[in-house]
Amino acid sequence: MAKDLHRTLHDLPEGTRVKIIAILHGRLADFVDLQSQLRQAHWSVRGPQFIAYHELFGELYEGLGEPIDDLAERIGQLGGKVRGTLRASAARTTLAEYPLEAVDGAAHLQATAKAIAHVAKAVRADIDATSQLGDAITADLLTELGGMLDKNLWLVEAHRQGR
Repeated sequence: MAKDLHRTLHDLPEGTRVKIIAILHGRLADFVDLQSQLRQAHWSVRGPQFIAYHELFGELYEGLGEPIDDLAERIGQLGGKVRGTLRASAARTTLAEYPLEAVDGAAHLQATAKAIAHVAKAVRADIDATSQLGDAITADLLTELGGMLDKNLWLVEAHRQGR
């Protein structure tokens, strides 16, 4: 048994589960980082449309709590040992560093749109990968998360358009 696995009667082969768990850890790290970046935007935005942006970023980061939990629990369901601390996530994230100098709404909208689009693209690739590995349940979870990310991207981009 692989060292990062718990004993389980799950019927997916161990080698397949190890691959899927690695995929899920990558997305877990990205979601934890994305939530942190949205919090940064929520706390840091300033300007004439402050309240609209502050509320938008707050709703988006709060909305990631359940998806993060779902990813971590799926790792556990597959027999994996969850690595979801901030430090573990920072070591695995594929997101670019958030621009801490961002102040106005436009800068935060651009940064958060890029981050959301990046995670959504990775999730789409992972849907294909987990499907090819024969795990329709994980692919379905990722499909649900991808739809949420697409909606979040639309919400952020709607604030950017028409300028």
